[in-house]
Amino acid sequence: MAIPVIDFSKLEGKERAETLARIANGCQEWGFFQLVNHGIPVELLERVKKVCSECYRLRAEGFKASKPVQLLNKLVEEESDAADAKPLDNVDWEDVFLLQDDNEWPANPPEFRETMKEYREELRKLAEKVMEVMDENLGFEKGSIRNSFSGNGEHQPFFGTKVSHYPPCPRLDMVNGLRAHTDAGGVILLFQDDQVGGLQILKDGQWIDVQPVANAIVINTGDQIEVLSNGRYKSVWHRVLTTSDGNRRSIASFYNPSLKATIAPGTNKDDSATALYPKYVFGDYMDVYVKQKFLAKEPRFAAVTAV
Repeated sequence: MAIPVIDFSKLEGKERAETLARIANGCQEWGFFQLVNHGIPVELLERVKKVCSECYRLRAEGFKASKPVQLLNKLVEEESDAADAKPLDNVDWEDVFLLQDDNEWPANPPEFRETMKEYREELRKLAEKVMEVMDENLGFEKGSIRNSFSGNGEHQPFFGTKVSHYPPCPRLDMVNGLRAHTDAGGVILLFQDDQVGGLQILKDGQWIDVQPVANAIVINTGDQIEVLSNGRYKSVWHRVLTTSDGNRRSIASFYNPSLKATIAPGTNKDDSATALYPKYVFGDYMDVYVKQKFLAKEPRFAAVTAV
């Protein structure tokens, strides 16, 4: 079983209807799919790989002193004295930093800022195209999802890029690369390592690898798309496994609602279904999510204060 791989360029040709259907299937049945021929130049993707790998090389010593490494070292030291040593379930084996329009970015390598700024603009445009496809497949008016995220233009949606590396781990049985969770926000666009795997999704009770595909962008739907679609699209549990012989690179961009945006199940002219989710302010949802990220998602929807 393999994650769907979809040629995004075919939306512009005679195979548009088939491509729309494949994307709808990816959203409904998988919650994850991979886009190829998405319009982002390969030359830019190669530069992104280069600057992010170089950036990690400059940060690698810092990871060796990080909390996950310290905790694992302590656990291994104590293991001989404890027959029931338990895996670390409250940390991730991950070096990570976040890029936003208004926060501090790494100064080195020197070309990092220019390259990642260009990349983020391309990803932002791709996210908005994907949301318009979702609008069409759901029977919404064009721009509905984007308008929901911006409070009909009153607020700026959040767009952040998480640059992660998952270095080789000496004890795969003791720590996760990234613990299983669903994503809180809207549309997530991942440029994953095309050599080192590890990303898995939970489908029909089984963990399935998200196979590396060169220069593909992996799309997944977050909790807010589940709500806006009234459950037709589901946010999906996913995780990253540790590896012993590879340094996995992962560059995930998140197109999320503004914290001030009101989120509620959307409707179309043919939709008479009962709303399955409350109406709430996204910032209130995030207050719940940060405390319950690695727990079942359904109680999060129940806990958020409706408006």
